[in-house]
Amino acid sequence: MSQEVRDVMSISDIKIRDLTANPAPLGLMGFGMTTVLLNIHNAGFYPMDAMILSMGIFYGGLAQVIAGIMEWKKGNTFGTTAFTSYGLFWLTLVGIVLIPRFGENYATLAPATLAFAAYLFMWGLFTLFMFVGTLKGTKALSVVFLALAILFFLLAAGNYLGSAAILRVAGFEGIFTGLAAIYTALGQVLNEAYGKKIVPL
Repeated sequence: MSQEVRDVMSISDIKIRDLTANPAPLGLMGFGMTTVLLNIHNAGFYPMDAMILSMGIFYGGLAQVIAGIMEWKKGNTFGTTAFTSYGLFWLTLVGIVLIPRFGENYATLAPATLAFAAYLFMWGLFTLFMFVGTLKGTKALSVVFLALAILFFLLAAGNYLGSAAILRVAGFEGIFTGLAAIYTALGQVLNEAYGKKIVPL
């Protein structure tokens, strides 16, 4: 066996240990906290304001995109797709709220009821398929994705039908969804910090 072949074989046997941090808790917290705050609004407790929009841009949006890029570096296709997509969902949602306010003909830029319902329905469909991907992971993550799919479908139905009652139900379901994501994120952080399973996932 030549020296060149031996060198190639030895290089292929090298394993690099990944010492980078787990980005999933950051993504889940960005998603969870923003979702809770938005859905307290959907449940009717306070109006849409700069607090929700800022969370949507920075924590729900940018933090999740950053988490998605970090998942890409770790070779996690699911995490990359999920966090980057939902981060951009928050940014598009803020855009849908704000963009019509900047134009002279802002009323023509605001999405029609059917268009906004279609937007929410497509996110629900995407989430439903992503839920299938969680079935090989933890039960806590599966709960988050299933609850989120239900939330999107409720919001789509509420907007399509113009039903305040459905939107209010969606608000409470959304609060549960966000809290489930926060629980999953903090569970991962605490289990890693203590080096043992103290939060069941």
